[in-house]
Amino acid sequence: MNEPNHAPAKTTAFLHAVVDDGATSTGRKFAILLQILILLSLVTFSIETLPNLSEDAVRLLTVVEGITVAIFSVEYVIRVYAAPSKRQFIFSFYGMIDLLAILPFYLGLAADLRWVRVARLMRLFRLLKFGRYNDALHRFRAAMSSIKEELMIFMTATMILIYVAAVGVYYFENKAQPEQFASIFHSLWWAIATLSTVGYGDVYPVTAGGRIFTGLLLLLGLGVVAVPSGLLAAALQQQSVSKRPATTDEGAHRSTEG
Repeated sequence: MNEPNHAPAKTTAFLHAVVDDGATSTGRKFAILLQILILLSLVTFSIETLPNLSEDAVRLLTVVEGITVAIFSVEYVIRVYAAPSKRQFIFSFYGMIDLLAILPFYLGLAADLRWVRVARLMRLFRLLKFGRYNDALHRFRAAMSSIKEELMIFMTATMILIYVAAVGVYYFENKAQPEQFASIFHSLWWAIATLSTVGYGDVYPVTAGGRIFTGLLLLLGLGVVAVPSGLLAAALQQQSVSKRPATTDEGAHRSTEG
């Protein structure tokens, strides 16, 4: 009598194993299928941009896209159904990515032609689905999460520095180059390019004060790149180190048992 009550739980557990458990044979095959579909959808997206495509080619690409979206849609429904907390999954990072991966297709059907190109560009979100199947990306995400407070402080300081740089170069260069540095807003692009050490060759200071100010900014710009890189490198190293003891202890335990 109680057997039917366990059926939904068994179904949910099976579906969860298929879509989320890469340790099972079925889960691995499903993951490989989805990765192939992601690549296929990106290839079709690229082919669609070729000029002078024949009608047959367009129809074939449309069919391929339709099949891909159908499978992605089924995957999304399964993940929502199998999730312990449906609301939590829907609003999670990968839940949103899974939705954005299929939404463009349906928007393209419902929206007018002005929104079709935007909807097609949204298909690039499918690239982010790869993160679910890559351990290295999982470690990268964990590393970013571990230093998010430090990064927020650094980003805030960087934004302040960019604004100060824009104000400074405007003050020094506005009269000498009114076309290039017409306002602080015009100077912001130059400040971002300078502090990121990318540089913007067509726009550069010509006054003595502007050049001295720019030299100081270039020195600070090294930190804009180096500080987050150092934080991330240290966090990734910590992620690697945190996994080593478990492996070492397991090996020692097996040696003791042997």
